[in-house]
Amino acid sequence: MQPDHTAAYVISRQPRPRRVSATITLGLLTLLLGASVVLACGVGAFPIAPANIARILLHGLGMASTAGIPPEQETVLWSLRLPRVVLAATVGCGLGAAGAAMQALFRNPLADPSLMGVSGGAALAATSVIVVGASVLPGLAQLLGIATLPLAAFGGGLVVSILVYRLATRSGHTSIAALLLAGIALNALAEAGIGLFTFIASDEQLRNLTFWRLGSVAGATWPVIAFVTPAILLATGVLIAQGRAYDALALGEAEARYLGVPVERIKSLTLVCCALAAGTAVAVSGMVLFVGLVAPHLVRLACGPAHRVVLPGGMLAGAILVVSADAVARTVAAPAELPLGVFTALIGVPVFIALLLRQREAWNL
Repeated sequence: MQPDHTAAYVISRQPRPRRVSATITLGLLTLLLGASVVLACGVGAFPIAPANIARILLHGLGMASTAGIPPEQETVLWSLRLPRVVLAATVGCGLGAAGAAMQALFRNPLADPSLMGVSGGAALAATSVIVVGASVLPGLAQLLGIATLPLAAFGGGLVVSILVYRLATRSGHTSIAALLLAGIALNALAEAGIGLFTFIASDEQLRNLTFWRLGSVAGATWPVIAFVTPAILLATGVLIAQGRAYDALALGEAEARYLGVPVERIKSLTLVCCALAAGTAVAVSGMVLFVGLVAPHLVRLACGPAHRVVLPGGMLAGAILVVSADAVARTVAAPAELPLGVFTALIGVPVFIALLLRQREAWNL
């Protein structure tokens, strides 16, 4: 039988989308992140001019004077705005990098910490700590302090990651359909557990749970940032270092092994780092949806599928999305504040639908 070259000819004749170089993409994302941070620090009920923000930050480094700047602006920036913006950027970095890594590991554009059940498992563990942690393990909660919630969320996210992978893998082959079904099933189980804890929670715990589940970085403080930022940056740094391995995995696990990639070690490392990044983010911000799904796709759309760009680019894009969404969420309905998770979903769903429509012809849908 003669091979049919028609499909290959048709594909070769398709117009190829223009790609932006990696340097330009990452440079633009860095500039956009800086601009979004300055804008988020300046807007609010007590506005601060960008020039004053720069002078206040430089004064903290001993490089400028704050003469002429109202002392209230310095207090608002250091005590309220900057911790919130830094935590939002850190959460976005963790979710964006985790989403890109999971999509690479499972070779599935729909893989995401929330869709695959990682965020649900982290949320269930954090909810259990909020509701029954003080009564079941009071000594442990006092010993760990502010680390209690992030560690519990990390453990919950890691357990769900391993379960999803085990349920979807047989004889070394991971089924994409089984992967999605396992993620949906474990998400539903986590939601049922969260509902049970919500039912037995006290009135004060119920208010805390409701506000936490909707997503918010309003509780940002410098001690919290000092604890969660190293954990998230460590996880994202390890994930970014696996860029070449993820490129090889895109060819298939057998092909990656032929190229010398330690596939099983990469899988384990990715699951642990994604659970650490996403679980810690969920613990301090609640359920912030669609960031890990949309951010990597925006980078791929600009400069292609190379993971040496998609991973750091997804991290930067995730930070931009969360910082910008939080700035709008706390100002658009002032003095009220919209939930961050609801707002990121309102942004993420239209963007993801637009990406699907743009790629529909390429996928022959």
